Amino acid sequence: MPDIFSFLSLIWPAYIAYLIAVLSPGPANFAIIGTAISQGRRAGLVLALGIFCGSLTWGVSAALGLAALLRTYAVALEIIKVIGGLYLIYLAFKAYKSARMPHAVPAGGTAHTNCSARQLWLRGYAIHITNPKAIFAWLAIMSLGLPADAPASTVVLMLGMFSTSSFVVFTGYALLFSTRHALRLYTAARRWIEGTMAVFYGVAGVKLLTSRI
Repeated sequence: MPDIFSFLSLIWPAYIAYLIAVLSPGPANFAIIGTAISQGRRAGLVLALGIFCGSLTWGVSAALGLAALLRTYAVALEIIKVIGGLYLIYLAFKAYKSARMPHAVPAGGTAHTNCSARQLWLRGYAIHITNPKAIFAWLAIMSLGLPADAPASTVVLMLGMFSTSSFVVFTGYALLFSTRHALRLYTAARRWIEGTMAVFYGVAGVKLLTSRI
């Protein structure tokens, strides 16, 4: 039976690749940053938790081999891609409407106060679960660090390492951008920030809709 430690030399390159991917700017991190700045620490953390759960869903799916199954049934991925693209464009429209509002949000954040924790979590989960590229990223990274003869314990180790890191990164962004300094920055430049979010979400949505899986 192969020793789990014999695969560590393969896992570390895959782990570094994953860490770079999860730290880099994207719809998920941008949503956490925007929510933490405008709505406060609690909202940012709840949204980050939803995004983390979406990432974990794709990670477990890749580990169980569901990614290959989805790739076989291209129609399912196309449906996910369309839903994801439209959802990002919807977020772009909401950010655009917010940018047009003349009054800034007071320090402490009062925007979208009608959003419950459940709604914030679902928003974060939807952002990540409707991005089919996330599952291919997980599949590629798992394949990079997981040879065919790897034991199940190695799969669990990789999933645990990667998921723990994504949880730390996502919640770290929420904590970092919910500080008083970040809130003051948001108050001073709210319309520019919301406008940038609208453009970012819009471009990401169009790119997802027009991309080929």
